[in-house]
Amino acid sequence: MHLAKRVESLPPYLFVEISKKIAQKKAEGKDVITFAIGDPDVPTPPYILNRLIEAAGDPANHRYPESEGLPELRQAIANWYKRRFAVTLDPQTQIVPPIGGKEGVAHMALCLIDPGDIALVPDPGYPVYEIGTMFAGGTSHLMPLTEENNYLPDLDAIPADVAAKAKVMWLNYPNNPTSAIADIGFFTRVVEFAKQYDIVVCHDAPYTEIAYDGYKPVSFLEAPGAMDVGMEFNSLSKSYNMSGWRIGMAVGNTDVINALNRVKSNMDSGIPQAIQYAAIEALNGPQDIISDMVAIYQKRRDKVVATLNKIGMKATPPKASLYIWAKIPDGYTSAEFATRLLDEALVVVTPGNGYGSQGEGYIRISLTTADDRLDEGLTRLQKWHAENV
Repeated sequence: MHLAKRVESLPPYLFVEISKKIAQKKAEGKDVITFAIGDPDVPTPPYILNRLIEAAGDPANHRYPESEGLPELRQAIANWYKRRFAVTLDPQTQIVPPIGGKEGVAHMALCLIDPGDIALVPDPGYPVYEIGTMFAGGTSHLMPLTEENNYLPDLDAIPADVAAKAKVMWLNYPNNPTSAIADIGFFTRVVEFAKQYDIVVCHDAPYTEIAYDGYKPVSFLEAPGAMDVGMEFNSLSKSYNMSGWRIGMAVGNTDVINALNRVKSNMDSGIPQAIQYAAIEALNGPQDIISDMVAIYQKRRDKVVATLNKIGMKATPPKASLYIWAKIPDGYTSAEFATRLLDEALVVVTPGNGYGSQGEGYIRISLTTADDRLDEGLTRLQKWHAENV
């Protein structure tokens, strides 16, 4: 049996490996607390679930959906973008809902990359940007995100010959894993760079609604000329606690969205319509659930940052996202430090180098752990530190 070379060279997905380690410890009877995966622990709001249940009982929703999504859903997305960012979108030509952001990101590479093409990919960054590029036969040129540059890529450091060959640039703000933010000034420079080199910009923005201390993240599409060069992914997973229902938003440049819709229509049959109706309810319904949820995350953020700084790890309170990006003590690699915490404290964190070489020396801690478990996990970290200093 001979598998495709792309599969043979494919590394295990980061969180699959972490889940295996957790399962192994639990099989040994150990009580493991995980700060690894950014999967909201707060349930989907009842009014959204009620609409899902109602729609699931309608026989019309028992049949194949369409990849482009219900017209009502695309209109709801357009209305949401208009209210939230003052961005005007044509629901017929500039919107398609992916089966969760991850699916859309992975399929986007097939729209833009031919074998041998270059994608500009952040490092550290969400692994699917690079993996999707590989699936399409392309090569990733990594853009280092460093603390010194506020985790923004240095556009001037991209070699001109690489930029000239690049087909796409991936960005992600608020950022995973670093929690960094970007402003309109940066996005405006990105638009200029993209126009200079004829590059499509794909901005992955699932954390725009998870922001603290009064900060409001911006959309890439708010930048002048952004619609000419790119598109944006958003998601209902984090904003409405719908990660298990798998539904997102892909919006922006007409040609790019049309390409994604064409790829998707040949690869999947769309999102179950009952879930689409639940998403419509979320987008059109009460929005105070977001601020209520953010208040929970902000309290957790403050606890985690205080504890990390207390035990000698450098961590700054992020303005947005679900993550704390923390520098680990000297003398460890990220993987070594994460392994010791799992083995000796039964606490799971994500090693920063799982997101790329520039993540070495850091760990990522997710805020999506229930309060009682979060408190216990922080207590374990403090105890571990006291026993190992």
